[in-house]
Amino acid sequence: MEKDIGKINKNEIADIILRIDDFGNRRGLTIREFITSDRYTGFTKSGIKILAADFPKFKEMINSITEEDMTQPENEETETEEQIPSGQETLNQKTGKKTEEDLPDY
Repeated sequence: MEKDIGKINKNEIADIILRIDDFGNRRGLTIREFITSDRYTGFTKSGIKILAADFPKFKEMINSITEEDMTQPENEETETEEQIPSGQETLNQKTGKKTEEDLPDY
């Protein structure tokens, strides 16, 4: 069973497709890149599958994101350590990313 949920345009030749499928007898939400070009038309290897058992956790994580989280202020400047208010979370200085220990467990 396959059920296409929707697509998001990535660029002029690629879309991100969301689909519920049973690939490999493992039901879940698949998020994959679909290319339409002269050389190739079809899904790429780029993508992820959220298994049905993990979908409630995934949905909770997605629903925790607010519109405000996704809005970048027009005049946003890079802050130095001195400008960061106390108590504000910062990214790992080496990698620029939160470490696994910093992420909430859903």
